Amino acid sequence: MMVRRRDFLGPWLPALFIAALVAAGWQPGPARADEFSDGAKKFIEILTTDAISMLTVENISKTERADRFRRLMNKNFAIKGIAKFVLGRHWRKASEAEKKEYLLLFEDLLVVTYADRFAKYSGEKLLVNESEVRGKGDALVHTIMIRVDGAKPLKVAWRVRGKAGNYKIVDIMVEGISMVVTQKSEFASFIRKNGGSLGPLLMELRKRIQANI
Repeated sequence: MMVRRRDFLGPWLPALFIAALVAAGWQPGPARADEFSDGAKKFIEILTTDAISMLTVENISKTERADRFRRLMNKNFAIKGIAKFVLGRHWRKASEAEKKEYLLLFEDLLVVTYADRFAKYSGEKLLVNESEVRGKGDALVHTIMIRVDGAKPLKVAWRVRGKAGNYKIVDIMVEGISMVVTQKSEFASFIRKNGGSLGPLLMELRKRIQANI
């Protein structure tokens, strides 16, 4: 995100996020009877279809692309839950006004950082393999990202939670590394180095948003 001038969810995200939401590949894994598992896998497939139709068209303004990205993100990602997890124990210590502002800034930064990049999609493909149930209402959808530069494909797992017919992405893991946990560590480090309060982080978020508008 903004900490250490890195993108939200880590340095892989520009290519990964675009590839994931603008995927051109679909490879079903072995047939499964589990309704939640099958639904989670189908959810990722539908997400890619929606992104193609909404975000990669050329004849829309930057503002319209950002609005479409925000709608797609809020529909498919548990943004509030991710934002709270990333802030960790500092969420409980924050005032109601700080919490409200933080949630708004967190969402806005994602939009200004990534929405316009969909106009520059360069052909990465995401192949969906299988879905692994981790618990009730919790599954990992395993995929492979094929990069256009010929580099080694990346293993990407999408953590999906919810119930059949109502799914949300709560984390993305690249080669086994949780992007949300990585960002949580960076937020904690930033807050610790700036006096232990939330104020400096909110200020930095505002700066990053303005820099990307």
